[in-house]
Amino acid sequence: MDAKNDTTTESAERELEITRVFDAPRSLVFKAWTQPEHLAHWWGPRGFSLPSCQIDLRPGGSYRFQMKSPEGGIVWWHGVVREIVEPERIVWTCSIDNADGTSVSGETLLTVTLDDYAGKTRLTLRQAIFASSDIRDAHSNGWNSAFGRLAELLATL
Repeated sequence: MDAKNDTTTESAERELEITRVFDAPRSLVFKAWTQPEHLAHWWGPRGFSLPSCQIDLRPGGSYRFQMKSPEGGIVWWHGVVREIVEPERIVWTCSIDNADGTSVSGETLLTVTLDDYAGKTRLTLRQAIFASSDIRDAHSNGWNSAFGRLAELLATL
């Protein structure tokens, strides 16, 4: 089979995986991911804010986050919680829309796993399948910036 016709390869090119070690216990990292008062301090790339954060943290529950850019642009993250295993795993769908309701990126599945790692926490984020590799790359940049903010928050908790 020709590689450019291989849907497995094409799908893999539109998947994102990031692993990061945080100097905090996984119970604290889990709280930072699941409690609105913590999410508001780190969600989004540096310079972005989270003016609204609603989450019903149970399988079948939903979430809706309003994210604001430094220039004032608004996007809404929303989806359905698929799985919660405290303090090990979070799985939810992700859709991002502009303030007018137009789609920024189609629905993806976000899986976050937290493992004990020598007194620290190894976080592995998997998100797939993006509509394009460009959208995947934009998310990669955003997540890496947000994880810098998360590390800073964890150091203060």
